[in-house]
Amino acid sequence: MKSNSALQMRWMELLVAACFILAGILVVTDSMRVGNSWGSDGPEPGYFPFYIGCLMLAGAFWVVLRTLLSWKRDGGQEVFAERHEFNLMMLMLIPTAVFTAAIFVLGIYLASLIFIAAFMVWQGKYSYLKSVLVAASISSALYVLFEIWFLLPLPKGIIETWLG
Repeated sequence: MKSNSALQMRWMELLVAACFILAGILVVTDSMRVGNSWGSDGPEPGYFPFYIGCLMLAGAFWVVLRTLLSWKRDGGQEVFAERHEFNLMMLMLIPTAVFTAAIFVLGIYLASLIFIAAFMVWQGKYSYLKSVLVAASISSALYVLFEIWFLLPLPKGIIETWLG
């Protein structure tokens, strides 16, 4: 089932492996920065993360090797997603990435409120009033749960810092 408008599985395997390679390198280098050996009083802070990063790298390189070795054998016939399926995935991924970036500017509570309300209106076709009320209720509940009950401060953006 090969199509010109389809994203082939092997490209997605290589993309995911590349992401794991980058994450593994980050974990290993940061583990080395904080110490990854066995100290006199036990393992240093980066001891276990170092080996987890090494496992991530090994697994990612295994996927790359396996994908490259089977490149001609399978002929790239396996399809990850057709164009319309890929577009549907992007309709979820892009707003989620924008939401993640907005957390740094707006803070998690305001960004969550906007994200939930926007998705309710856009995907669920709910009214603006109902969407804003539900989103405000969820953001408020998260604030009470994390900030007050658990005493665990979540990221505050510029606006939330300004509001206090």
